[in-house]
Parts: sequence; C-alpha cells; structure tokens
Amino acid sequence: MKPQRASWVKSAAIAAATVGALVSASTSHADSVARDWNETLLASIRKDTARPPVQARNLFHTSVAMYDAWAAFEPGAKPFLFSEKISAKDVDAAQREAISYAVYRLLSHRFAGSPQAALIGSFLNARMAELGYPTGFTSTTGNSPAAVGNRVAAQLIAWALADGSREQFNHAAAAGTYPVANPGLVFRLPFAPNLASPNRWQPLAFGYTTGTSGEIIPTSVQPRLTPFWGAVRPFALLESDKDPTRPGVYFDPEDVPLLNGAGNAAFRAGHEQVLHRSSWLTPDDGVMIDISPAAMGNNPLGTDDGAGRPLNPVTGLPYEPNVVRRGDWTRSLAEFWADGPTSSTPPGHWNEIANAVVDHPAFSRRIGGKGPELEPLEWDVKMYLTLNGALHDTAVAVWGIKTHYDAVRPLSAIRHLAQNGQCTDPTLPSFSVDGLTLVPGVVELITHATTAPGQRHEALAGFEGEVASLSWPGVPADVANQHSGVRWIRAGTWLPYQRPTFMTPPFGGYISGHSTFSRSAATVLTALTGSEYFPGGIGTYTCEAGNFLVFEDGPSQTFEFQWATYYDASDSAGQSRIFGGIHPTFDDYPGREIAGQIAGRSIEKALDLFEPLLPCPADLDGNRSVDSADLGQLLASWGASGSAADLNGDGLVDDADLGALLAQWGSCP
Repeated sequence: MKPQRASWVKSAAIAAATVGALVSASTSHADSVARDWNETLLASIRKDTARPPVQARNLFHTSVAMYDAWAAFEPGAKPFLFSEKISAKDVDAAQREAISYAVYRLLSHRFAGSPQAALIGSFLNARMAELGYPTGFTSTTGNSPAAVGNRVAAQLIAWALADGSREQFNHAAAAGTYPVANPGLVFRLPFAPNLASPNRWQPLAFGYTTGTSGEIIPTSVQPRLTPFWGAVRPFALLESDKDPTRPGVYFDPEDVPLLNGAGNAAFRAGHEQVLHRSSWLTPDDGVMIDISPAAMGNNPLGTDDGAGRPLNPVTGLPYEPNVVRRGDWTRSLAEFWADGPTSSTPPGHWNEIANAVVDHPAFSRRIGGKGPELEPLEWDVKMYLTLNGALHDTAVAVWGIKTHYDAVRPLSAIRHLAQNGQCTDPTLPSFSVDGLTLVPGVVELITHATTAPGQRHEALAGFEGEVASLSWPGVPADVANQHSGVRWIRAGTWLPYQRPTFMTPPFGGYISGHSTFSRSAATVLTALTGSEYFPGGIGTYTCEAGNFLVFEDGPSQTFEFQWATYYDASDSAGQSRIFGGIHPTFDDYPGREIAGQIAGRSIEKALDLFEPLLPCPADLDGNRSVDSADLGQLLASWGASGSAADLNGDGLVDDADLGALLAQWGSCP
C-alpha cells in the first residue's frame, strides 16, 4: 500500500493564465478566511514584479494584519501591533469581517503602484464580493468589525512606512548609493570582457550599442534590487545578532571564496561544478537515478551527503524506489524552485507548501504537535505570522549579506574563466592559471583534430584554441515541442538553465536566498507541526510529461518529486540553483546553516505571542498594567455598547465596569 502523500501546485502552473490566477484568488476555503486572503495575496504576487524581499514583506505584513484583527476579538490573545480589545456577540463573524477589511485595505495600498494594479485590484474586489463585504465602507470610527479592520490596516500601513524599506520610493535605492563595481554583461555576446572586478557582482545587459571605436556599450542594464534591505526593521532578529563591524549583516557567515584570494580553490571548484552540472540537463544520455527518500535526503546540515532513509516513520514501511531519468529530474528541479517571474517568489512558494500541508487529511492543527487542536482560523493566523515573520527576517538577513559581499554570479565567473583559457596543461594552447580545468568529456580544448568533420567539436570549427563545454546551449527554436539537450559549445557562451528574460537575478550571489528562505521555512514548519516529516511521511509533486517545463519541452516522462521531510525539500531548493546555473554550493550551504538561527528567533517571538494571557480584562491597551490609560479608555466609552470596556458583559459601559477596572488596578499577573 502506498503511503499518503502531500502535494502542492507550483506557482507558474497556477499563474499560467489570468483566468487561472483569478480562480485561485476567488476560490473560498470555508474553514478559514485567513486562508482565503493568503491565496488572494499569492495570486496577486504572481502578477506583480518578482522581488523576493518586497513580497516577503507583503506576506509578513498581511499576516500581521490577519493576526491582529483576529486577536482584537480574543481577550486572551497578545497583539503584535494593534492593542485594542473589542467585544462582539458573534466573535467568529467579527473576526472574519475585521480580517477581510484589514487585508483588503493593506493590499489595496501595497499593490496600487504595481504594473498589474488593475488586475490585482480585481482579485481583491472579487474576494470581498465573494465574502459579502462592501468595499465602500472606509470608516475607522467605532467598533464595528469593518471599522476595526480598517483601523488595523491604517495603523499597520503607517507603522510600515517607517521600517526602512523605502516603500515611498517603490523600494528603490537612493540615487548614487550602492555603486556597481562592473559594467553590464552583454550575455548575448561571448565571454565577460568587461568584468573589471571578477569577485564582484555584474549586472546583466539585455542590449548593447557599438561605439565609434567598435567598443561594446551595454544598454538596458539591470538595476540592483533592494541593496539596503539589511537595514529593514525585522520581526524578531535582535541587535545582538548583527556583526558590529558590518552594518546590516545578521548572522555573518564565513567569508565568500575569492578568485586569486582567500578561498581561491573553493571559488574555482564551485563555479566549475556549476559548469559540469550543465552537462546533466538532458534526458537523452540514458542516465537513470533513484530520487526516492530511500536514496536521497537526510543530509547533515550544510551538506548534500545524506543517503536517504530506509523506512517511512509514519507507515513503518520502506520508501519505494523512484527511478527517473536524471535529465528530467535536474531540469524539472531547476524549474520547480526557480520562483522567478509569474511565481509567488520563494517566500510565497513556501506559503503554498504550508497550505498544502494543512490540507492533508492526516494533518492536526496542534502547535508543536501537542495540546488542544486549534480551530482552522486560529491555526492559520498563527502559522502565517510565524512562517512569514521568519521569511521576512530571512530576506532582511540575506540581503544584508548579499550587499556586504557583493559576490559575482556563475554566469560572469564561468565566462571569465573560459575567456582566460585552460589551467590544466601549460604545454597546450590557451594556458592561463586563471582558466578552466580540463575534464575529458565535460570541458575540453577545441583543436583542429576535434573540429574535423564527424568529430565531437565539428560545430565549433573556427574556434580552435578556445575551451569547449558539454552544456545546455539555450532555449530551442520551438519551446513547446523541442528540448535542447546538451552539446559541445564554446564555454565562453555558457548560459544558466533559465528563461532568457530572467537569466540571473539582479543582486549578488552570496548567500543563496533560495537556500536560506527554504531552510528557514522548513524549520518553522517543523516547529509548528511538531515533526520534520510531511504528513504521511512523504511529500510529492507530479511533473507531467511534456507539460511542466517553461522554456523547453519536458519532462520526457511523468514522474514525482518525493521528499520525506521539510528539510529534504528545502535542501533540494538549494541543489536546484546549481542545476539552474545560479549558485555554486558555497552560496548554498552557508544559507542553510544560518537559516535555523533566523527562524529560531521568529519561532521564539511568535510562541511568546501565542501564550495565553492570564485573565486581566481591564488591561484595555494590552500593556500588562491596569492604569490611567485604561481608565481614560473606559471613560471615553462610557454609555457605549459593544466595547471592550464592557468588562462585565452586560452590554453597557457603566459604573459596574468602572468598579471592575479599579478592582484590577496595577500590574497584571
């Protein structure tokens, strides 16, 4: 009997068409309005610009809005930001309405400047219409659930404008700050001839002109994305987590390897491994591998040295073999975790995974796997706050590190090494200590003998003396019906396995955001669920033959990704960036290593919020003290009904409530 499996839908598949995204945005989950709004936000992110730190912030702040709107009607719940306590006859209905208005107002504000603002606005309006709430109610006055939700949003929007994210400037850096060390790489031309600083990040140039002396002038150059993000206010990171000598850097990892500097051997080995792995991007080589949890995963932290697990601990049965074509696995893995344009970005992808985990029939909504089972809404608001708080802080930490180290990407580094030639044999042509290592069958020198008719480098005639690599050559002419496979190309024209419009991200490589986001999310899900294993002991995703890859046909056969644990899935996200040509392992492993520390801070802070307050209903402002501020709030509500100041619940704020407040005067327990 096969074990039960969790599966989820990849962002790009959901967002394949506007209609599909709108359906995703307007499909209601009767159990939880928080889930409804999370799905609406994910659909909106897929239509917005792919900016992981910005979308992590949107996910986190939406989670704050939902949690605080829920907590406002829970006397024993600690708020994050909004400290009012409101009474309601139908608490469930009030929470649904307050959450909806809070999120609607926040997201309407956040996506107002999006290139797809009108479309995203239609998602938000459709959700409100489906829930039966008029969007025209904008008042923040009074204690109706709608007014409370509007107040939650207004307070959050104002608070967030001062968080250092430069929201007022569309999250763009101030002119003249964070200068770029290298001119743009015209990746449609060979090599990296203008890489002045080989260890520093080089933006891409999507076009070029030719100067009067024949020089290439890059145009349409990528701007650097949010280099100041390390200074954004975090959810739970502490000042003591920062490196005092490196502003904006939390949990500083070891220094990045440098070409011809400290870590020179690791720099070369890491980038050459990326080049070598490009030779695996074909289903036509006959290589088969077992990708089941019995053969892969269970890695020690910061390695890919695990050899899998013999048994599913939930079923007690062995994991079944899952033998697939290696080239289908590598290509699909790169695509599954790409999380670029039209996706919900890495933070959103892990929200999708978390939602699918909750949907599994074996899942139980118990914090840490213990205690009473929570109602769906309470679980969701707490899960989203913890998960997205951690992902937000991951973006803060990762971008601080990226900006400090400003490290080169493989596209520039590999082309730079290839431009220098080969470093293996000084008696052969094109020798340079800064060249590529020759590896028979993978990286070779082009010679007149190898370019002779019928020989392996025949298509490279005229480039004798250069270095060739057996690599993926780029997108095929007919992306719907063809795949490129691998072939011998000039190593100086090597490309990552990515769509042509998003060849490599617009920021430095070290450390990997995908690795850190994923390990952080895996740590949160492990803590919240009380188990590192997916429900049923295995999580899967089916890649349908010929209907999964985006920029070429594939995979050649239908197969499943399989992971036993959240950590196994997160490690595969890091691995995918090597096959995708985006990161070497020395970007990947440090990200995995610091992610647990980042997530640990968020888990600790969230669990502190989730601890029930001891009874102290007269603490109206939530500061753990019944004092003059609470007295003022009670007097301001005198004679009102439906107020949190109605301490005895008789429907009216009067002398009896004043007496109850004075009886609790002082510090709350």
